[in-house]
Amino acid sequence: MAGSSLLVLIDDIAAVLDDVALMTKMAAKKTAGVLGDDLALNAQQVSGVRAEREIPVVWAVAKGSFVNKLILVPAALLISAFAPWAVTPLLMLGGAYLCFEGFEKLAHTFLHQRTEEQAHLVEAVADPATDLVAFEKDKIKGAIRTDFILSAEIIAITLGTVADAPLMQQVIVLSGIAIVMTIGVYGLVAGIVKLDDLGLWLTQKPGQAARSIGAAILRAAPYMMKSLSVIGTAAMFMVGGGILTHGVPVVHHWIETVSQSTGGLAWLMPTLLNAVAGIIAGAVVLAVVSVVGNLWKRVRA
Repeated sequence: MAGSSLLVLIDDIAAVLDDVALMTKMAAKKTAGVLGDDLALNAQQVSGVRAEREIPVVWAVAKGSFVNKLILVPAALLISAFAPWAVTPLLMLGGAYLCFEGFEKLAHTFLHQRTEEQAHLVEAVADPATDLVAFEKDKIKGAIRTDFILSAEIIAITLGTVADAPLMQQVIVLSGIAIVMTIGVYGLVAGIVKLDDLGLWLTQKPGQAARSIGAAILRAAPYMMKSLSVIGTAAMFMVGGGILTHGVPVVHHWIETVSQSTGGLAWLMPTLLNAVAGIIAGAVVLAVVSVVGNLWKRVRA
């Protein structure tokens, strides 16, 4: 009898672990778009910092990210326990924010504001009057604020995936996603910001192969950063638009109907339509935010 009870217990534990693994995989898949943007944004956040301070800055931001997760995960569990009805509105709000941020990045690109920001950054670092310690602290604070917003979206998406699961499974999946995402993002950020140093180190080696690899890395590093930014922006529209369309049953069913009628493109059409919906939603939110911001400035003036 004791042996059979132990086997039942082991079988139950295995079933729970299977459920946790499945939900974790689903949550990781859904948050992949946010992860790409998180990676690109945080790699850009540490730009302009002195080479010898890049890793300490990344580590400081990573510690801030863990603090963010310590706040967000319990908050998500409380929402799931006491206000489960709020999960969908929060997801919709997060999806709208992703679309807004993605469209704002596009607007900045076309208006050349990114180039101006980079020019001001270079001038600030080159200015001997600039307090580099304060500059570094500001960069860290800004990166942690960015991380909080994106982490909140990751946790909200994950919560939507496990909202119907038992509490213990919710705790395991949310905590696991929070830890893995943080280590993954900032481990990759640390590697990306040191790519140029690695390339330079290799170019100084005596072997021709090492120098060639180093030169290739130096050439590829800027393109990698640009690619991350482009992929991250596209993912924001696809993920954010997907969240919004899933939250509106009529639109979701329409996308399914249209996709099924496209034959061989049925696998791609939902992603494209979600991205289009994300772009439209981002434009609308940006317009509303701009109007409200201008009105607020007039009121304060």
